[in-house]
Amino acid sequence: MTWSICVKQFEEYLKLEKSLSKHSVEAYIRDVSKLTDFLKLKGLQIAPENITPLVLREFLEWVAELGMTPHSQARTLSGIRAFYKFLIMEDMLQVDPTDTIEAPKLNRKLPDTLDFHEIEQILAAVDLSTPEGTRNRAMLETLYSSGLRVSELLDLRISNLYEDMGFLKVAGKGDKERLVPIGRDALKHIKLYREGVRCHLKIKKGHEDIIFLNRRGAQMTRVMVFTIIKDLTAKAGIQKTVSPHTFRHSFATHLIEGGADLRAVQEMLGHESITTTEIYTHLDRDYLKQVIKDYHPRS
Repeated sequence: MTWSICVKQFEEYLKLEKSLSKHSVEAYIRDVSKLTDFLKLKGLQIAPENITPLVLREFLEWVAELGMTPHSQARTLSGIRAFYKFLIMEDMLQVDPTDTIEAPKLNRKLPDTLDFHEIEQILAAVDLSTPEGTRNRAMLETLYSSGLRVSELLDLRISNLYEDMGFLKVAGKGDKERLVPIGRDALKHIKLYREGVRCHLKIKKGHEDIIFLNRRGAQMTRVMVFTIIKDLTAKAGIQKTVSPHTFRHSFATHLIEGGADLRAVQEMLGHESITTTEIYTHLDRDYLKQVIKDYHPRS
């Protein structure tokens, strides 16, 4: 087996059978390419089936010396694991050399969040007397109400808004669709925007179904949303670095603080693994520790 043939077959498998997005496929192929680059630089002519755990450990040491962060190392190893699982599944290999390789330990950074009062301060800073303000309020209400990623917000379609049911159909990572509840306030402001602002725009061809548009009638960009939130945060007098993702983090944290089931939050956020969602339990645990500290006689 040659690397080029194996990688090509792996790529086709990711596209056709796993139905991954273009960006996801490219990320997996890059991970494997890092390993082949390492072999070339070290002058090692080793076929895919002859890679050993020792070679993989040397590879991880090499990328660490280059300055790759533990998180990036773990991501790269994950891609290489997927490659070798594919080879075994296709009976091109009998033993997986990645089985005994441990990923670097990650210090998981806790996400920044806003408390409910700060969310309300930012929403109150929106100038509803302007067309852009009406749109911006609807966007922020939607971000916080449904915990969307910024890309999901920008791709929202009118045809995927089920007002009578109180749900949005969202296309998430890997083009996986999910239904997400949306609150009454968000629906109210979307309606105000659509009936008072959007209906007066000259909408560009191909953008007719997109909910949130710029003043030229085209889909908005990520940079625009980041800038809007940055400006509103400053106007509200909040001394935090706030991004669209901060609203998503706050949505999840507030739900879990309120007693929501972790699996339900995982489903709403579109997380493939429950371990990703578990990071949002940190504030709940901090609160419980504070209760012990304040009220337990032996604390």
